[in-house]
Amino acid sequence: MSQTGIKLLSRKKITEVFERFKAINPEPKSELLAPNAYCLLVSVVLSAQTTDKSVNKATAPLYEKVTTPEEMLSLGEEKLTGYIKSIGLYRAKAKNVISLSEKLIKDFDGKIPSSREELMSLPGVGRKTANVVLNVVFHQPTMPVDTHLLRICPKIGLAEGDTPEKVEASLVKRIPEEYMMHAHHWLILHGRYICTARKTKCEECPISDLCRHNGE
Repeated sequence: MSQTGIKLLSRKKITEVFERFKAINPEPKSELLAPNAYCLLVSVVLSAQTTDKSVNKATAPLYEKVTTPEEMLSLGEEKLTGYIKSIGLYRAKAKNVISLSEKLIKDFDGKIPSSREELMSLPGVGRKTANVVLNVVFHQPTMPVDTHLLRICPKIGLAEGDTPEKVEASLVKRIPEEYMMHAHHWLILHGRYICTARKTKCEECPISDLCRHNGE
C-alpha cells in the first residue's frame, strides 16, 4: 500500500493490464476526427469539458472549409463561433482558436511545434492538450491525463495522485515503456466505455480480477 493509502498494482500486474488492453485493441486511436495536425490541435482545444462526439459533430462542417491557421483567420471569430456554439464554453474556445492560429503563423510559420513548451505557449493549450498532440501527431510516448484517467487510474491501482500532474508522473514512472505509446488511449477508452463515472460495467471489464477497486 502506498503512502496515500492507495493499493497499487505490481509491475507484473500492470504489464498484464496492458497486455489485455493490447489484445483487445492493438492500435487504439483518438476518437477526435481531424484531417491534419492543425485541425487535431483545434479539436483537442475544443474538447475541454465536453465530449469528443460533440466536437466531431461541430467540426465536421467546419473542416470542410477550414484546415489551416490562415483559413481560420479568414473565417474569423464570429463565424467560427457559429460552427461551435453547440460546444460548452464556445466563446472562450473560439477566441483561443483564433489567437493560437495567429501565433502559429507569427511564431511557427503556420506549422505545429513539436515540443511541449512551444505547444503550451499557444493560447488555450495546457499540458494535457500538448501531450495529446505530441502523442497523436508526433508519436511521442506522452501521458495526457484527462478526467477519465484522473478518476480511474488511482481506482485501478495503476497510479497515485489527486491532480492530473501527480497522476501523470505516477503513470510515467510505473507503466513499462513498451506500452507508453498507446497507454493513454487504452485508459481513456476504458474510462469512457467500461469504468464509467455513472455506472461501472465490472461484468464487462477485461481487468476486473486485477483492479484494486480503490475508493469503493
